[in-house]
Amino acid sequence: MENAGPGYQFARFSGADPYRDFPVSLEEWREAAKKVVPRDAWDYLEGGAGSESTLNSNIESFSKWRLRPRYLRDVSRRSLSVSLLGRVEPTPFVLAPMGALSVIHADAEIAAARAAGKSGIPFVLSTVSSHSIEKVATQAPETEKWFQLYPAKDMEIVKSMIRRAESSGYRVLVVTVDTFLLGWRVRDLRNSYLPFLKGAGLANYLTDQVFLSQLKRPPEEDMMGAISRFLSVYVNPQFTWSHLKQILEFTKLPVVLKGITHPQDVKLAIQAGVSGIVVSNHGGRQLDGAVSTIDALSQITEAPPPRTELLLDGGIRHACDAMKAIALGARAVMIGRPYAYALAVGGERGVEAFLSQLLAEFDLELGLSGFSSPSEINRECVTRV
Repeated sequence: MENAGPGYQFARFSGADPYRDFPVSLEEWREAAKKVVPRDAWDYLEGGAGSESTLNSNIESFSKWRLRPRYLRDVSRRSLSVSLLGRVEPTPFVLAPMGALSVIHADAEIAAARAAGKSGIPFVLSTVSSHSIEKVATQAPETEKWFQLYPAKDMEIVKSMIRRAESSGYRVLVVTVDTFLLGWRVRDLRNSYLPFLKGAGLANYLTDQVFLSQLKRPPEEDMMGAISRFLSVYVNPQFTWSHLKQILEFTKLPVVLKGITHPQDVKLAIQAGVSGIVVSNHGGRQLDGAVSTIDALSQITEAPPPRTELLLDGGIRHACDAMKAIALGARAVMIGRPYAYALAVGGERGVEAFLSQLLAEFDLELGLSGFSSPSEINRECVTRV
């Protein structure tokens, strides 16, 4: 993808932008989404753990890092492509896994996956998605798809879902390790709201033969029984490095560990044999008071940097945030809430519009900083204030 920024600007200024009926700024997307999403679902999407200090710090900490542009360089031809997990990707962006997206738009993951594919962006399907592994694969065949796994208490269910992802053409397995308990989410507690209790986000369980075999009656006869069984196996407080080793031995897919913020855990993950690490605190939804993602990344990549591919998830709201994360050692970044706003506002077309804006902005940030490729960005490009 070359020189996306000026092309988008010209289309917008000339009235030729096919998405001119949508918002442009992130805040406008957010406000438009808030108007159409039910209050309890909105709080589920927007909320964080406890005082929401982690959620807020994720965003605010990016402002403490400032870009240091270089000038008098030829940046007339720019490419956004990066090498990521054995493949050259057109951009350094990945759509993060988000559960139960049907509570904000009926087309949910299918719409997001299709839109991601049109921009050449990998889409990560959540374990607790509203459409199944197979259905998303069928409905978005051209999109590069990764599968995010919550390690359940039942390893047979875990293995079944991994096999389904492999058979459906998913390229990467993203094992999330920071959700072995549910965080203290005040907004959801106030609203008495958990989408799983309404059946949202259970598509992969309700289509899994191992899980179904454990039910006394099929879901169509006893949905509450199925939901109760799901809740009993969904999270696993006993998950350890030895369990991760079982997953690594079981699958042929490259495994990326998501939810790591401590440098020592990075070392242990590398020793275990993972292919990459997503520096993440679950968007501030799990541990209140935790270190922000950008600061964690900076600590992890201080000399000597780890010998593995790093991604960052949490707090990315603008293209400059992605620039800063890449400068501090991330190969790519994950986008979460922002694309959910666009999904709520306009479904598949809304996500397409948002991604076209994000890539155009990133291209301009890249060029205005004095670089032609994300691979040229390094720690010298940022300073902490």
